[in-house]
Amino acid sequence: MIHTHIAEILCVKPKTKKLEDNVKNKKTKKTMKIEGEVVVMKKNLLDFKDTMASLLDRIHELLGRRVSLHLISSHQPDPANEKRGRLGKAAHLEKWVTKIKTSVTAEETALGVTFDWDESMGPPAAFVIKNHHRSQFYLKSLTLRNFPGGEGGPIHFVCNSWIYPSHRYRSDRVFFSNKACLPSETPELVKELREEELKNLRGDEKRGELKEWDRVYDYAYYNDLGAPDKGPDSARPVLGGSLEFPYPRRGKTGRKPTKSDPKSESRLALLNLNIYVPRDERFSHVKFSDFLAYALKSVTQVLVPEIASLCDKTINEFDSFEDVFHLYDGSIKLANGHTISKLRDIIPWEMFRELVRNDGERFLKFPLPDVLKQSRSAWRTDEEFGREMLAGLNPVVISRLKEFPPKSNLDSEKYGNQHSSIRKEHIEPHMNGINVQEALEQHKLYILDHHDALMPYLTRINSTNTKTYATRTLLLLQEDGTLKPLAIELSLSHAQGESHGSVSKIFTPSEKGVEGSVWQLAKAYAAVNDSGYHQLISHWLQTHAVIEPFIIASNRQLSVVHPIYKLLHPHFRDTMNINALARHVLINSDGVLERTVFPSRYAMEMSSSIYKSWVFTDQALPKDLLKRGVAVEDPSSDNGVKLLIEDYPFAVDGLEIWSAIKTWVTEYCSFYYKNDRTVQTDTEIQSWWTELRTEGHGDIQHESWWPSMQTRDDLVETCTIIIWIASALHAAVNFGQYPYAGFLPNRPTVSRRFMPEPGTKEYTELEENEDVAFLKTITPQLQTLLGISIIEILSMHSTDEIYLGQRDSPNWTADDEPLEAFKRFGKSLEVIENNIIRRNNDKRLKNRTGPVNIPYTLLYPNTTDYTREGGLTGKGIPNSVSI
Repeated sequence: MIHTHIAEILCVKPKTKKLEDNVKNKKTKKTMKIEGEVVVMKKNLLDFKDTMASLLDRIHELLGRRVSLHLISSHQPDPANEKRGRLGKAAHLEKWVTKIKTSVTAEETALGVTFDWDESMGPPAAFVIKNHHRSQFYLKSLTLRNFPGGEGGPIHFVCNSWIYPSHRYRSDRVFFSNKACLPSETPELVKELREEELKNLRGDEKRGELKEWDRVYDYAYYNDLGAPDKGPDSARPVLGGSLEFPYPRRGKTGRKPTKSDPKSESRLALLNLNIYVPRDERFSHVKFSDFLAYALKSVTQVLVPEIASLCDKTINEFDSFEDVFHLYDGSIKLANGHTISKLRDIIPWEMFRELVRNDGERFLKFPLPDVLKQSRSAWRTDEEFGREMLAGLNPVVISRLKEFPPKSNLDSEKYGNQHSSIRKEHIEPHMNGINVQEALEQHKLYILDHHDALMPYLTRINSTNTKTYATRTLLLLQEDGTLKPLAIELSLSHAQGESHGSVSKIFTPSEKGVEGSVWQLAKAYAAVNDSGYHQLISHWLQTHAVIEPFIIASNRQLSVVHPIYKLLHPHFRDTMNINALARHVLINSDGVLERTVFPSRYAMEMSSSIYKSWVFTDQALPKDLLKRGVAVEDPSSDNGVKLLIEDYPFAVDGLEIWSAIKTWVTEYCSFYYKNDRTVQTDTEIQSWWTELRTEGHGDIQHESWWPSMQTRDDLVETCTIIIWIASALHAAVNFGQYPYAGFLPNRPTVSRRFMPEPGTKEYTELEENEDVAFLKTITPQLQTLLGISIIEILSMHSTDEIYLGQRDSPNWTADDEPLEAFKRFGKSLEVIENNIIRRNNDKRLKNRTGPVNIPYTLLYPNTTDYTREGGLTGKGIPNSVSI
């Protein structure tokens, strides 16, 4: 199908009768001047304006090749195509040459525009824009002020899109007013435009590698992680499209296949960050500048100690904890006062502003992680070890033990007996006087269980430089609400093969002598499991990866004027871009994650195995808590659940956030969907949901748990889950990384040797120098530095962050009731902020701060914060998975 430019329709000669009618209409029509304001930003290079592009555009303006806009009528059909609204006369952006400033910084500029408009054409429903310059510009909005008719108020077009030169497009760029409407309520003269815009975004006719100006949202497998042309060691299996390796879909790039494997997509050079995602999904210049500044700081912080280590007696090893502490101590402390603040105010570029922060960070040193600020030893306590399962960076795994001893769900025919070897005599001496049966009945036994997730891969993982175990950790809920570790089980595959089951050793708490040192190592092995599971599953798979298909499906099937698109769009910001960068440098073969996390080359393959058991509906927080047994049903409570661990900071704060999101979504959806029938007859919603299941999450499309999307309750629950995953769940598992794992001994990601056996030199070393033995067991120096540098970047809030309860434009919808509901949502989040502060100050709630004295603020919404400072704040729920 060949697309026809809308403006060209005007050149078609009308039929004679219509021509006569038009002549009659001309006698009665009233032409008026409509004043408007267009906000644009020129093409930029990071924070810098592309001065050459600006110069060329000025020349084209002077030569008469300008940016033109046509309003589209919602009342009067076009003579050449009665299915579309008539186009008004072309208007041009005014004073481009004088108002686009010559300063080098990239900044927004408001330009005037004046339309000649026939009053009989009614209010415009959309407009067409044509860019006759040689370079692209960012179109933020068009506002028509005091438009006659109706209430006489302004008409807003929220655009937020890059406009490339017209010859780059096969059809005109169209933008709709901010009035939301269901497909059945769309004005007749706009329906075809609405449908054509979705076809453009689907890009069904686009073949080959996608270019930056393409606006194509399509699906692809994770077939771009390996580099088979480098050799078999760099090859990786394709994730997605098979029963063996199911996976959510990612955005299509269209790059050529590799020479060695036609199923694998070729990769860009490491320093080439120009990975295709639709241009409007890419970072803003501020976000990208922040990102590069964080990376630059981290690289220099890695290089300095690495160079120093070349002269050390043990290369790539920390000789003591003092060596580790030195990563944060000393060097040049940046000023923290009025002078440096003033200096940052006059620096126009975000990238350089970030390098001159005034929050106490040190030049060429890593910031001191929160876990060390109060004490340099509190992280080693059993209380802190247990508390971080409830309030640390991975508080989403712990579950209640319902039967003892713990059992495995692995296939016994394939893996043999994988049930736990922990017995009553191991744990009852540490259970404060109660027995196992009493603890089970009183809901006091809990488990951090990574055994089944790791065991199928353990032999292969341990064939690399990693030497690790599959772990189970049992804990007792005490009267003061804290968790007391009871035992840690370390399991290996049987020497005769996987089918012979596992070989396990049990370790119990001890504080003195070599037994105390062994217990510290046992906790480290458990922490290694939890760190890897956190990065691969809790963080990457269950937020980043699973949400990307929703973004693609929404852009392909929901018009920008659809109310559900307007509801969800803020929660998709920057996700495709950060995921593309992750595939490029983090989760690829030989990438940062494989180098710093224990599953190594089997990391992504292992996450594929976990995806098989992912259930969309279980991502609803109340259902998740029930499934893990840490809550029971309670119809009298707001969320229908009662926590069994009352002082569970993630769950307590999370339930309040969940409730606020669901109330907001319910009020919003109820405005547009008066009954279930409205959902059933919404063609875009039904297409969206079908494609999301059959394409985006196609490998698990036949699971019975998918909502049928036949009721308003289905729609509300689905949208609430999407927003929860993209905002609060991601914040909870992302922004605690540096506060807790910035000091890697607290959250080691690799273990390099097994538990020392009595009579060996390693055991003697453990007896003589516990710290050296500990450091030789966990992540080595280079991987530690690389890991810290990455999680510092990932834990940073951008300076253009938009938090839950905030929007990038006050005019995102023209409907008053949803706007009022959104205000109520913001107010409820402010109440939650105060509740969190109050709970953190309550000394009775020991898990809120713990021995390390870190207040739990990872689910503090930060809705009230508009400072746009960013950095390592340790609080704030961004709207989207944006880092």
